Amino acid sequence: MNALGSVRRLRADDGQVAVEFLGMLPTIIVTLVVLWQCVLVGYTYTLAGNAADEAVRAGTAAQDRNGACRQAAMSDLPGAWRSGAGVDCGAGGGYVTADVSLEVPVLFPGAVSFPFQVKGHAGAVEEVKD
Repeated sequence: MNALGSVRRLRADDGQVAVEFLGMLPTIIVTLVVLWQCVLVGYTYTLAGNAADEAVRAGTAAQDRNGACRQAAMSDLPGAWRSGAGVDCGAGGGYVTADVSLEVPVLFPGAVSFPFQVKGHAGAVEEVKD
């Protein structure tokens, strides 16, 4: 085969990589969207747990337990998670608890949320005041 024949054969494959990439592009995009949504779900769990920890920490030593508990839980939450947040603080038997529930956003925090909530729970022993 001469040089002209191999050049023609190479030219026949022009654009093959572009066609294959375009064929895989929807799969790549869907994979990235699913991974991003998993990150948002995990981050929401982290936020709920941290908010519950902060709430119970503030509630153990405060006079106004419910007010301090709620304020501490909401203080560290980003604005997109703050709107649908629920905080429930309680005490009994020398034990203080805090339950925080957050809505999981769909792709963009602050836009639309899933119909289920992520819950965080924390508890601590009540501080005794002399």
